[in-house]
Amino acid sequence: MSGRLKSKIAFVTGAGSGIGRSAAIGFAKEGATVIINDLDREGGQETLNDLKKICSSASFYSADVANFSQMENLFEGIIDKHGRIDIGFNNAGVPGITGVLTADYDEEDWHRVVAVNLKGIFLSMKFELKIMLQRKSGVIVNTSSVVGMGGFRGCPAYVATKHGIIGLTRAAAIEYAQSGIRINAVCPGFVRTPLLGLRDDEHESNISRRVPLGRVAEPEEIAEAVMWLCSDEASYVAAHPLLVDGGVLAQI
Repeated sequence: MSGRLKSKIAFVTGAGSGIGRSAAIGFAKEGATVIINDLDREGGQETLNDLKKICSSASFYSADVANFSQMENLFEGIIDKHGRIDIGFNNAGVPGITGVLTADYDEEDWHRVVAVNLKGIFLSMKFELKIMLQRKSGVIVNTSSVVGMGGFRGCPAYVATKHGIIGLTRAAAIEYAQSGIRINAVCPGFVRTPLLGLRDDEHESNISRRVPLGRVAEPEEIAEAVMWLCSDEASYVAAHPLLVDGGVLAQI
């Protein structure tokens, strides 16, 4: 590794598995001190155990990203211990019910998906920005999706929130660009994570046939894109939804 994030303090939500875990480990390997969050205490602890092999100062906070008080307490704890945040990777999200069309979609699940996927990123950004504004520097990356840039049947709440994340990213990026804070989004396609829910080899083959590159992505491949956005190599990139989808959107 190049150490391109040496001495940075990185905060990652949804780090208990998948893309969040891979990004947290990637940040640590690049020299950052990593602070992780996940509501899943078991998954968060597993990620922390992996991080401790690389970064002895890594820490884990379990909090609901959609709960203002819990997030306020989390960030107060981070400031008390570290004094700042240089990188925020806001990745926590849920798929909600799948295979259900809009007219039949459950209202309670709609509110849950919006709370976690959209409000959760809003609250994370709200606290990150207040901290970063004190130093007039920082980088934020929000996890959207390929379906945040196109339509997809059977998961209207998920699609709506992923579109909303791109809108929120662009609005905030414009607001804070002259304050030394860069904000972007990453838009993964089909990735081998628990959220994708691969059932067996046949299911994976069916999905892979929809991807021009002919396979699902590994979470480390998305993490690499996130680390690039957070590095000085992307110093002129702002308000951008970066597709990492194997060419899926080009077919729509």
